[in-house]
Amino acid sequence: MPINILMPALSPTMEKGNLAKWLKKEGDKVKSGDIIAEIETDKATMEVEAIDEGTIARILVPEGTQDVPVNDVIAVLAGEGEDVKAAGAAKPSASAAPPKAAEAPAAASAPAPAAPKAAPVPAAAPQAAAPAAQSNGHAGRVFSSPLARRLAKEAGVDVAMVTGTGPHGRVVARDVEQAKSGIGLKAPAATPSGAPSTAPTMSDKQILALFEPGSYEVVPHDGMRRTIAQRLTASIQNVPHFYLTIDCDIGKLLAAREEINTAAPKDKEKKPLYKISVNDFVIKAMAVALQKIPNCNVSWTESGMVKHHHSDVGVAVAMPGGLITPIIRKAETKTLSTISNEMKDFATRARSRKLKPEEYQGGTTAVSNLGMFGISHFTAVINPPHATILAVGTSEERPVVRGGKIEIANMMSVTLSCDHRAIDGALGAELIGAFKQLIENPVMMMV
Repeated sequence: MPINILMPALSPTMEKGNLAKWLKKEGDKVKSGDIIAEIETDKATMEVEAIDEGTIARILVPEGTQDVPVNDVIAVLAGEGEDVKAAGAAKPSASAAPPKAAEAPAAASAPAPAAPKAAPVPAAAPQAAAPAAQSNGHAGRVFSSPLARRLAKEAGVDVAMVTGTGPHGRVVARDVEQAKSGIGLKAPAATPSGAPSTAPTMSDKQILALFEPGSYEVVPHDGMRRTIAQRLTASIQNVPHFYLTIDCDIGKLLAAREEINTAAPKDKEKKPLYKISVNDFVIKAMAVALQKIPNCNVSWTESGMVKHHHSDVGVAVAMPGGLITPIIRKAETKTLSTISNEMKDFATRARSRKLKPEEYQGGTTAVSNLGMFGISHFTAVINPPHATILAVGTSEERPVVRGGKIEIANMMSVTLSCDHRAIDGALGAELIGAFKQLIENPVMMMV
């Protein structure tokens, strides 16, 4: 029977995607693992793999089509030995054959067993509020297997907060097992459609009426800007933020940075193999500080506190139309040169939207550095499921008092935003204090 190929969910928050390009045409034979299309999300362009063998009988969604809903049929595949013309002429129907979702790379932080034959794509670890599970067009209902419900009840896990990776988003046993360790849990749901909202308080019409006709143009929001707006609004509304600011003397850091970069080995073209930045030291210091104060290396969930073993540090990278936060995994274990080279690679691919979901979803904390723009101090919004984010200002010469004398020192102000549900004031002060000690004495990062 014909096999329906569906628009895949490349992340748990994805509701629509743009079909950027078909890499196969009607009549082409494909086998499992073949790249068949490129899908654009709000954050990246992803290659999509086939999960069945057969022949492309019919392409229903032309390349260049935007806002294709997840699970819509985008093509029909004729199975082995099946009449291709007949399969292409048949009206796509979910009841005609088990629908098949195209497959994208699964998140490294949340590996799942190979999907059963009719299963849609496993979702990567969530980083924002996800819509309620849907099946057969009925939104708001959570579909789960009897075994998954029993395991969830025994583990004290709310099955409605688990991201399903079974057929049509169904929650299966492996999802519950992962949820017990904090993987695949949804953030608190966003305001339901039709419910009162606190933002915006004015309609588009009311806002535009304040300005003279012809004195402006309206540029529609793209997917990235909408996602940023939704997630950060939800963070401010749902996460009780508090802020801790401290000044750091980075004189020793700047000296060490210069010495390290001067001694960097060269490649065949006489170019240094790495060039350490102040931000690389910041990433490393934050990662080590979280290991020293492990009760801050956490994520809040309604059912319990998720305590992370490693420091996975997200780093905000500006890109056209918004920003993205690629993650340095296990940053506490990596050298400064490794961190530096990973960040350069991430930044380059982020700006061309070539990052994979597992490279920017998840993480245990984040760093946002506006020092290169001359900003001395600011506060940053926490990116759930993180419990902290560090806002880094510029390094500058300032007068300081030491031993009753005024001296000039290279100072840098940093502000730690904390989720008060997970971290109390004194605990947050311990974390930023540990960061200060490390950033002022960078040799301690290596101990």
